[in-house]
Amino acid sequence: MQTFDSDGTTIAYIDVPAKGGSGDPIVLIHGFASNHSVNWVNTLWVKTLSEAGRRVVALDNRGHGESEKLYDPEAYGSDIMAQDARRLLDHLGIARADIMGYSMGARIAAYLALDEPARVRSVLLGGLGLHLVEGKGLPNGIAEALEAPPGEKAPNLTAAAFRTFAEQTKSDLRALAACMRGSRQTLSREEVSQIEAPTLVTVGTLDTVAGSAPALAALMPNARSLELPNRDHSTAVGDKQHRQGVLAFLDGRP
Repeated sequence: MQTFDSDGTTIAYIDVPAKGGSGDPIVLIHGFASNHSVNWVNTLWVKTLSEAGRRVVALDNRGHGESEKLYDPEAYGSDIMAQDARRLLDHLGIARADIMGYSMGARIAAYLALDEPARVRSVLLGGLGLHLVEGKGLPNGIAEALEAPPGEKAPNLTAAAFRTFAEQTKSDLRALAACMRGSRQTLSREEVSQIEAPTLVTVGTLDTVAGSAPALAALMPNARSLELPNRDHSTAVGDKQHRQGVLAFLDGRP
């Protein structure tokens, strides 16, 4: 991996050239407690997009993967992490890119599309629907479970699952707890309506975390939704129909 300085924070990333095609750049932003490899390489997204003629850039969000670990929740605002992605575009000399995020990464992508519209050619929101606005989804207790001593029972099944996932990815649990506390912002309906870039909202029909994809898309001027049958929050990300839907969307957007 390569690294760059994002206003004092070291961010790690990969930059995979297109295998033929136009080489249009797409930036991939992973979800909470994941990293670029788990979210995008292992699920065949990087391979699929590069073979489809896209230049694929994927970063490890601050506090995750090989990027710098920070322990102040205020360092993890969604708008702050969106600027990490913007500075990565600057670092690579990319004027404009498609931006794809999953779960927390979709929230970051939405903030980037709102705050830096000239840099976003299209936005692809996976694993996040109406809860971008309503702020529901994940229960409380996840940060506490991440900070708890090994073997201590988590307050709920979701918190326990995140602790297990974070341990499997060899993550810094204290940094993730800070991120969980600092990154759960919402956008208002008015703010969402200001995202004018072509948008695809993709959510599994069994996803209890994301909220409705059609309901979020209906709030946006140039958005459409894709629902993945019988897929939940963890299984939707790498679903074949998800990849096919994204490729079709990218081929059809301006």
